[in-house]
Amino acid sequence: MNIYEFEVKTEKGEPYSLEQYKGKVLLVVNTATKCGLTGQFEELEELYKKYKDQGFEILGFPSNQFKQELPNATDAAEACRLIYGVTFPMHELVKVNGEDAHPLFKYLTEQTKGLLGKNVKWNFTKFLIDREGNVVKRFAPTDKPSKFESEIVKYL
Repeated sequence: MNIYEFEVKTEKGEPYSLEQYKGKVLLVVNTATKCGLTGQFEELEELYKKYKDQGFEILGFPSNQFKQELPNATDAAEACRLIYGVTFPMHELVKVNGEDAHPLFKYLTEQTKGLLGKNVKWNFTKFLIDREGNVVKRFAPTDKPSKFESEIVKYL
């Protein structure tokens, strides 16, 4: 099993397969627009612009599981674009922990362990996926994207 077997929904609720990213390096991030870590949006966007032409994609998944997100995906995505200048794809509002967690996040957390074991500790937990769809690294919420740029480059 790999990440390409999952279906996700855009912020507008339109379903699609992650298979469309086959052959690309992905960074999957659970986001929140009212979190103290929102400064990371700027760094994420810088990385996205710098490496997207080399096959790098960032996929943002807003989550209100930690009570720091707007009530719906459309509003969250709009805030990301207007306030933080995000141009990478944003998705539906998801749960990242527990029985109701989105299947993608269940898979991501099973493949990598963090400080709290399998659970996502907080907003802005980041998962790096190689070109074959394998989860290769998990970064903590406080890990600034600029600090692990070399990890991304290694897989490009």
